[in-house]
Amino acid sequence: MSQSRERKEPRTVPESLLKKRKRNERLRAAAEQKALEEKKSAVANKEEIFKRAEKYVQEYRAAEREEITLKRKAKLDGDLYLPAEPKLLLVVRIRGINRMAPQTRKILQLLRLRQIHNATFLRVNKATLNMLKKVESYVTYGPPNLKTVRELIYKRGFGKVKGSRIPLSENKVIADALGKLDIICIEDLIHEIYTVGPNFKLANKFLWPFKLSSPLGGYKAKRKHFAEGGDAGDRDIYINKFIRRMN
Repeated sequence: MSQSRERKEPRTVPESLLKKRKRNERLRAAAEQKALEEKKSAVANKEEIFKRAEKYVQEYRAAEREEITLKRKAKLDGDLYLPAEPKLLLVVRIRGINRMAPQTRKILQLLRLRQIHNATFLRVNKATLNMLKKVESYVTYGPPNLKTVRELIYKRGFGKVKGSRIPLSENKVIADALGKLDIICIEDLIHEIYTVGPNFKLANKFLWPFKLSSPLGGYKAKRKHFAEGGDAGDRDIYINKFIRRMN
């Protein structure tokens, strides 16, 4: 019993474990700092988004009032009011791939209409109108109004982020992809598309082609032109009523 007990040596912590702990602490601190900065940025963006939305509403209302004024003035003068040519078209594919010519298939791919009931926005110019004429029996199109553009993006809107189809459920998705173009929220995106702004091409490319449902009530005649009582081709402002049946 007189023998003295040997003192235990302290446990040594491996150097690799110490490095791992320091790295984890550094990463945790960086993540907390980033989260704090994102929270501050979100608060600031919220106020900016609200101001922009108000500005867009005033702009849309002013344009609507101006058109009404011009119509009344033309009526009083005994003239016929002719609205400006549309700058934006909404194109919907209504037929499948049966007995399709290779050129038609290629044009539909260029228009990003790879599946039946896909829909995309197009800027009106000579090139797009020529392409639409060549695939007129497979698509229907017309100038969408603000309500149609807004409902499509809010309800069916998906963004292309690194090749993936991401729902536009929060403004952060749009800000991360299009923030460098000063498009930070969904209202900015709607405004850019509807007014065919300077960044329309990139904003439209960001939007994944809309996947619509079959029209409520079905089709009349897919192979006939709309002017002949069918469904294909240019249907002018009646595209809005058609989209209501599919959205």
